[in-house]
Amino acid sequence: MPVRIHSNDGSFIAIFAISKNNMTDIIQLLPDSVANQIAAGEVIQRPASALKELLENAIDSGANSIQVILKDAGKTLIQVIDNGCGMSETDARMSFERHATSKIKSADDLFAIRTMGFRGEALASIAAIAQVEMKTKRMDDELGVAIEINGSKIENQSACSCGNGTNISVKNLFFNVPARRNFLKSNNVETRHIIDEFQRVALAHPDLSFSLNHNGIDVFNLNKGNFKQRIVALFGNQYNERIVAVDESTNIINIKGFVGKPEVAKKTRGEQYFFVNKRFIKDGYLNHAVQSAFQELLPAGSYPSYFLCIDIDPAKIDINIHPTKTEIKFEDEKSVYAIVRASVKRALGQYSVMPSMDFEIDTSLAIPVITKNTVITQPTINLKPGYNPFDEEKKNIPASDKWRNDNKQRIDPNWQKLYEGLELKQEPNAATLNSQQELQNDWDEEGIDTGHVFFQLLGKYIVTSVRSGLMIIDQQAAHERVLYERYHQFLLNNQGIHQQQLFPQTIEFSTYDFELVKELEEEIRLLGFDIREFGKNTYVVHGVPSDIQAGEEKEMIEGLLEQYKNNAGELRLDKRENLARSIASNLAIKSGKTLSLKEMKHLTDELFACDNPSTTPNGKPIVIIISEEEFSKRFGK
Repeated sequence: MPVRIHSNDGSFIAIFAISKNNMTDIIQLLPDSVANQIAAGEVIQRPASALKELLENAIDSGANSIQVILKDAGKTLIQVIDNGCGMSETDARMSFERHATSKIKSADDLFAIRTMGFRGEALASIAAIAQVEMKTKRMDDELGVAIEINGSKIENQSACSCGNGTNISVKNLFFNVPARRNFLKSNNVETRHIIDEFQRVALAHPDLSFSLNHNGIDVFNLNKGNFKQRIVALFGNQYNERIVAVDESTNIINIKGFVGKPEVAKKTRGEQYFFVNKRFIKDGYLNHAVQSAFQELLPAGSYPSYFLCIDIDPAKIDINIHPTKTEIKFEDEKSVYAIVRASVKRALGQYSVMPSMDFEIDTSLAIPVITKNTVITQPTINLKPGYNPFDEEKKNIPASDKWRNDNKQRIDPNWQKLYEGLELKQEPNAATLNSQQELQNDWDEEGIDTGHVFFQLLGKYIVTSVRSGLMIIDQQAAHERVLYERYHQFLLNNQGIHQQQLFPQTIEFSTYDFELVKELEEEIRLLGFDIREFGKNTYVVHGVPSDIQAGEEKEMIEGLLEQYKNNAGELRLDKRENLARSIASNLAIKSGKTLSLKEMKHLTDELFACDNPSTTPNGKPIVIIISEEEFSKRFGK
């Protein structure tokens, strides 16, 4: 249909043809059930997300006792029972509507939030993707109300007899979103995510009692107490000695909590918790503040544990950043950073973790502390370039000013320029790295029976000569490659070799690590560990791989788990590849270990029997060869 377009004065501008099909309206409001499913995609990613929202609602209700019951890692059932204020019949029905909340009434309330929830999205999102049953009753009411919802549709609402508070059950999560349900991980993995969320909520509220039951087994039973008691109850009695208190009050923030001692730092960012106004948050900027407070106390690649609670005026933060409410913007984040860093440093110094001065110490036993500000003077060597041992006339002349004056004319004042550009580089370039086949050929032709000498350099490298020059082997990297291929083969063949322990050792894990061991139990057995579950969070080790010495079982298994978690977070390897790399990294001989001639020869032979002797599993070089030509070049020949 043609349309004439005129200007305001009536003059003709243009003609457009518009189809009748384009005349119909195509934008429409989505049904609430569809809108709720879309919102659920952001709010509810897995069973742990649903549990977090239900726990926060229970806390906001004023409950002092909260029970959690799970089946099949929350896929079949998530039930939360509290003794809070309960709801009226109208409020119970309204709670499942989108953006229905009792926490705020106006936009100004967003800057005075002390409650856990406020968006009014959680229950509506959960009800859109699950089958929900809720029973709730206020203390003054004789009867409570029961509501059943199936995929946003209310199936039943009636009066019922129930206890004070709220009892909500979420069944068959994602039953109407099969694609989402198929993306859920195994029960062990989902259980570990649930434990993560449960611990975050329980840590922030030590004044409340919590319990967690999974498939009929009590996982946690936490009584009311103080913050340190809650940490110990969640992570084990060993944390009594592992943490030091942080307590600082300023006119900007108040910070309380605990940080782990440097000697118990881990290779993964495991026990790292920030709470702002009792809400768990993730903040890389504040994490850097804590990490910098531990500067010079931690080895590279290690991370401290911390449990820090920040109390701040709600008007100075914005928590409405993301639906999960784990991100926060501070009005003055630089000051918060400085206070957190200073508080942690002070705590470490106060508990004698940082180096301190003691005037009563025996100075004869004092060891100087070297810091980044310490000026280290490089040793110097005085040369006599004109000295000639065969010159009989000057053989007995002392090194006096006369000697220097006599020989000054013989020395080229620019002699140092002869060596410019010939400095050894820290990393070998492509010319110094031989291909895997060339390395194998060099070793096959030379072998260890040719009488060539092996020696150890700096406690780190094995040095020997080969046909093409001088071979330098990183002993730790070489052993890691040997172990990796050995244990990788065990996993491929489904057959591990272990040696039985005369005295089995009992190891108690944290709840999170215990679930991880259960998930990896079959593969851990294939590595050569004979482990058997023995009560709550406990395994008994009856046998270990032959590479592990007696008494090292606990340390090695804990190290294996830490390395596995680190690899899983950074490299996203499959389960068996990750385990092979993890055990190889933990069992490999470390730099600084002195090796005998026999050990050096044996390790070198094992290395060149590997499928890939040139690089570690992570791709780092193991062997470099400095050729005869490069030696000649460095000596100017």
